[in-house]
Amino acid sequence: MKKKKKNIRGLSLKELQDFVESLGERKYRAAQLFSWMYAKGAQSFDEMTDISKEFRVVLEHSARIDSLDLVRKSVSPTDGTTKFLFRLNDNLMIESVLIPPEETSPAAERRLTLCLSTQVGCPLDCKFCATGTMGFLRNLTAGEIIDQVTHAQRHASRRITNLVYMGMGEPMLNYEEVMKSVDILSDDRSLNIGAKHIAISTAGYADKIRQMADEDRKEKLAISLHTLDNEKRTQLMPITKKFSVDDLVEALEYYYRKTRRRPTFEYIPFDGFNDTKEDIRRFVKLSKRIPCKVNIIPFHSIAFTGASGFAATLKPTPRVRMEAFAQALREENITVMVRSSAGEDIEAACGQLAVEEKKSKAKSKPTITETVS
Repeated sequence: MKKKKKNIRGLSLKELQDFVESLGERKYRAAQLFSWMYAKGAQSFDEMTDISKEFRVVLEHSARIDSLDLVRKSVSPTDGTTKFLFRLNDNLMIESVLIPPEETSPAAERRLTLCLSTQVGCPLDCKFCATGTMGFLRNLTAGEIIDQVTHAQRHASRRITNLVYMGMGEPMLNYEEVMKSVDILSDDRSLNIGAKHIAISTAGYADKIRQMADEDRKEKLAISLHTLDNEKRTQLMPITKKFSVDDLVEALEYYYRKTRRRPTFEYIPFDGFNDTKEDIRRFVKLSKRIPCKVNIIPFHSIAFTGASGFAATLKPTPRVRMEAFAQALREENITVMVRSSAGEDIEAACGQLAVEEKKSKAKSKPTITETVS
């Protein structure tokens, strides 16, 4: 029976060392493989020109470098946001989004952010998120997470500086592979993206928040919060049945006490639902317990998924009131950013990622679409 080749994309340096030693090679070969795959984005052993031809032949017979298949790249003519549709080796699909900074941003010439997916679909069924309508199919491997960066970098006009684990899926439900990918991508022999430029988002897995604190993870922690009313949050995010608002806040207090790092709260204001004076009061009270930052994010329609029931009743808070909500928090000395709707015209904005046959092909604005054969 023919021996199956080992996929080495996604292996850590230590795992690569063990692998090359099993082939009778010295450890330094692992560092070469690590650099070629992660720093230089090599897709084949033939590209690894400083590795001897003899060893490349050995690698060809014993190993492989699995790669995502880029099916389509869509570019927003409005703001330059780029959405990638990838096919995995088992023919499942995921999306990633490359987000340029706003032109008025002081970091406009330096910053480039990639929003990464960590699962195919998502099991959480948050009512404002298109990904949840796909259901859950499987977790991504560290290699599949990393290869999103490799492909996006190849199509980017400059270096990707920031990573946000906020695409399809709940990162904390794929904790080990997510953190493995973070460790590889932040290694100075890889892409050397520092921990302060990496953000990991969660819908509220209190146990994993505590784990991040115990492990002293340096990456930024973002919480998809959206309301501090437990009943309303349960309606909006069923995960609240497992981890209540009180459970989440206690875990975040633990996180802050142990790490002294401020979490970021992601907050989508919905008209008449979570944008009231009482919501502001609750937020201010929370900020006294846990120093934090707040990202106010506009609600982006997921009508293309055929949303029904409670999800169909959600409406965005008008921009003027959203800005007033943010200003009221700022007046209480809370750091607040109001995010733009980057990529909304190509269904790439926050909450819009989903791969389904029923996604509408009609667009409100023209997009530049390149289908890759």
